[in-house]
Amino acid sequence: MSNPLEQLPRLSKLMAERGLCSRREADVWIERGWVRVEGDVVRTLGTRVEPGCLITISSEARQSQAKLATVIMHKPIGYVSGQAEDGHLPASVLFIADNHWEHDPADKAFSPREHLGLAPAGRLDIDSTGLLIFTQDGRIARALIGEDSQVEKEYLVRVEGELDEDGLQRLRHGLSLDGKALKPAIVRWQNDDQLSFVLREGRKRQIRRMCEMVGLQVVGLKRVRIGPVLLGALPLGQWRYLSEQETFAPPKPSSKNKTVQAEQSHPQRGKIAIQRPGSR
Repeated sequence: MSNPLEQLPRLSKLMAERGLCSRREADVWIERGWVRVEGDVVRTLGTRVEPGCLITISSEARQSQAKLATVIMHKPIGYVSGQAEDGHLPASVLFIADNHWEHDPADKAFSPREHLGLAPAGRLDIDSTGLLIFTQDGRIARALIGEDSQVEKEYLVRVEGELDEDGLQRLRHGLSLDGKALKPAIVRWQNDDQLSFVLREGRKRQIRRMCEMVGLQVVGLKRVRIGPVLLGALPLGQWRYLSEQETFAPPKPSSKNKTVQAEQSHPQRGKIAIQRPGSR
């Protein structure tokens, strides 16, 4: 006879699903006694809990989380997003003090320790440029590249070839890659040779492959926005810190106590609106 407790979610998994932290962080917090379930401290890894339970975390956990670095980088062409491959350097080598943008609005000094555990939250092709995010924060990584991520990513794409109205509509919705239908996208003309793409997914070389399917060749691709974060005036090859005003995590409820109550509700997934541009 099966144990009904085995059907309940693990506490660390539930914490990650609520956007409180990554599962790895949750395990650390649990071991340190920083997590309470319905008011009781939980210190045992693998503890299973009711899906609707009240989870609170201590101020020590929040302070630890606040020290995690998230970096906004303007990746040049010729660098790979992740590990070095085929003789090409990873973009992370640009994360040094000399490349720190002098106009970074975040009042924070570079520390070499921030390289520890810093990983790209998403990818950008070697022959593409623009906004790339590195983070030590599991919440941000989950928000950007988790299976249920709904964060928009905007690209400016220079193209060659002819595109009729039918092709434009197919770019917006109607194409499949590797046997799987693509999610609806916002695609519109910026000028005579440049399109704007807004996507909520990130298949490998997705935009280039989409354009090929409607007879276009991509000659330049630049990511200019991820969620609310803009590339802006950040110079090519330089980086800045994510500011306190920029966040990809669900908003935290205010509290005057030493503990912070977890949000019990989940944000609804919004639909992507299809925008129709004017005549080209």
